[in-house]
Amino acid sequence: MAEASARKVRILVAKPGLDGHDRGAKVVARALRDAGFEVVYTGLHQTPEMIANAAVQEDVDGVGLSIMSGAHNTLFPAVMTALSAKGANDVVVFGGGIIPEGDMQRLRDCGVKGVFTPGTTLETIITWVKENIQPRG
Repeated sequence: MAEASARKVRILVAKPGLDGHDRGAKVVARALRDAGFEVVYTGLHQTPEMIANAAVQEDVDGVGLSIMSGAHNTLFPAVMTALSAKGANDVVVFGGGIIPEGDMQRLRDCGVKGVFTPGTTLETIITWVKENIQPRG
């Protein structure tokens, strides 16, 4: 009975910065929803502060960021800082986009738990979320 009442994992999918390409984010959001997660999609042109505010307001367990513009080294850490400022250090952040191999460790070092590049299968992302994000409350 306890499992039936357990809260589903909630994921916020966000597009930080001025990047206007959101097809991939929408595909990932839909795949996560279809896999049984609760998903909130923020839409385009979100600031790190807007993403952190939405994460807290929506009481999410994870935040998935999608960046195609090449600004990942600036925007991913800014989202991490904004989440920390809101006291949401326990929200798991993952993301993907056009991210060179040489930048992946830098993102992990700032607290991003999972980094996905073009060609990553939806099943790989879903499996990663299942294994790495649990309901926080």
